[in-house]
Amino acid sequence: MKILIPATSANLGPGFDCLGLALKLFNEVEIYKANFFSLSISGEGSDNFHLKKNNVFIQIFNEIYQKLSGKTNKFRFVFKNNIPLSRGLGSSSAVIVGAIASAYTMSGFKMEKEKILNEALKYEAHPDNIAPATLGGFVCSIVEEDKVYSIKKNIDENLRAIVVIPNVSISTEQSRQALPTSLSLSDCVFNLAHSSFLTACFLERKYEFLALASKDKLHQFKRMKNLPELFEVQKYALENKALMSTLSGSGSSFFSLVYKDDANFLLQKIKEKFKNFRVECLEFDNKGFEIC
Repeated sequence: MKILIPATSANLGPGFDCLGLALKLFNEVEIYKANFFSLSISGEGSDNFHLKKNNVFIQIFNEIYQKLSGKTNKFRFVFKNNIPLSRGLGSSSAVIVGAIASAYTMSGFKMEKEKILNEALKYEAHPDNIAPATLGGFVCSIVEEDKVYSIKKNIDENLRAIVVIPNVSISTEQSRQALPTSLSLSDCVFNLAHSSFLTACFLERKYEFLALASKDKLHQFKRMKNLPELFEVQKYALENKALMSTLSGSGSSFFSLVYKDDANFLLQKIKEKFKNFRVECLEFDNKGFEIC
């Protein structure tokens, strides 16, 4: 079997731990039944010894496969990683969702996406990345009694993502340490209002309000201080036709949404301005993970 799992951008400004969307940048995994275990990795992390010695995908796959099938078969795993590691583009969620979906497929069980998503919640406590990795599109999610409830909206074909990827990695755990331990009521109300308004903008396609709706007072400023150039990236993107520009997940990548007709203009402007950063123009993925 072969599975494709999309990259994701979470939070989108004020939607802390609940909003996310999927991008057409995929990790690919091929799995074959074999007489002995083996793995190969190309792309992101190919030179990372830890990924080969303690591969989380394989650990989760084996755990779920054995639970479902009652067997301990040997497999050959071929990983082609395109999602940058520890850059706020959902690489960890892609691993979790991909491993669970693959285990269901290889064990012959019916693979319902809702079931995969709720299984993924056991490994990732927040649904902002695992939901779009599973469902695709723009997704608003909540968790109630260990169950994920999601509403998905396909993202228009006339929109593109401009993603700025610094060469500095920031782990989610490291990024969360920068967050405040207490919040004011006014800041909480601000984010509740903006997160709700941002969701409505996507559902009703009111993209002209996204720059306003994507403002945040809970986490972005603290996290962006880890890499101050990101403040300039955000300002510059909004000055050059971006509809919104937000820290992608916990960083260090930065996500900007733009109309398709303006995408190349913004791409070139950012590439010229920030020569030390990788900059990609990506389409949006509305399918979530796919078994090939």
